[in-house]
Amino acid sequence: MKIIHFDAHTHAQFAAYDVDRAEVMHRAYNAGVGMINVGTDYETSVDAVKLAHTHANTYACVGHHPVHATPSEYHDEDEHREEDFEVIEKFDYEAYQKLARDPKVVAIGECGLDYFRMENNKLEIKEKQKQVFEAQIKLVHEVQKPLMIHCRDAFPDLIEILTRNSSLLIPHRAGIIHFFTGTETEAKKLLALGFSFTFGGVITFAREYDEVIKLIPQDKILSETDAPYVTPVPYRGKRNEPSYVIEVEKKLAEVKGLSQEEMRIQIIKNAEEVFQVTFG
Repeated sequence: MKIIHFDAHTHAQFAAYDVDRAEVMHRAYNAGVGMINVGTDYETSVDAVKLAHTHANTYACVGHHPVHATPSEYHDEDEHREEDFEVIEKFDYEAYQKLARDPKVVAIGECGLDYFRMENNKLEIKEKQKQVFEAQIKLVHEVQKPLMIHCRDAFPDLIEILTRNSSLLIPHRAGIIHFFTGTETEAKKLLALGFSFTFGGVITFAREYDEVIKLIPQDKILSETDAPYVTPVPYRGKRNEPSYVIEVEKKLAEVKGLSQEEMRIQIIKNAEEVFQVTFG
């Protein structure tokens, strides 16, 4: 099945799909949806690569999410089965380096900064997140694959780090700012650094993203689901999955003033450019 829609950021390798992963992947395939399954730690990165090699129209992204950079008792049951949950995972550069060289890996991440869940040791946590993030920027330079960035409540620090390390980024396709929640000013700074942006299900039921979507050039926008999270209308209340990315595509087209077909074609073109892949 030819790729005609694209989910640039999803997690079909997560524990949320352990019972029916084959069916979820089959629905995406039948809908013509290609996808990138994004790792958040070493285990989920390995699983993303395995999925990419066993399913058509599927790629992987390997990385270390900022919430895993420091000890936390928070357990996301959609990400890991409880018996597999680790309070902290040390970032192993060489292990990720080996994964990153796999031909089905198209980006490094999701990595970045997340200042949302911080009660104690804020400075220590921020510094550790920055160290792990910068290590992954170094990896990007080494393997010449773009970044897949997660940022929550931390855009000033994120932009400072990216600007300081801009010589290590890939010109004109530095990567993706996934689930962008920043300001228009921050979007302009990230555009200047060569980044593209993904938007997901939230735009189908919230209007606060419309203006920044209008601001971003159409050749710098991609669709995502971030499944199993943030399910779009009309599937609210259900677990999200990659086949639902078509609803995001429809809303992006509406906000940008394009036909759905124009938006679909643009997203495929943008994905091919950023990730250096060809969808036959």
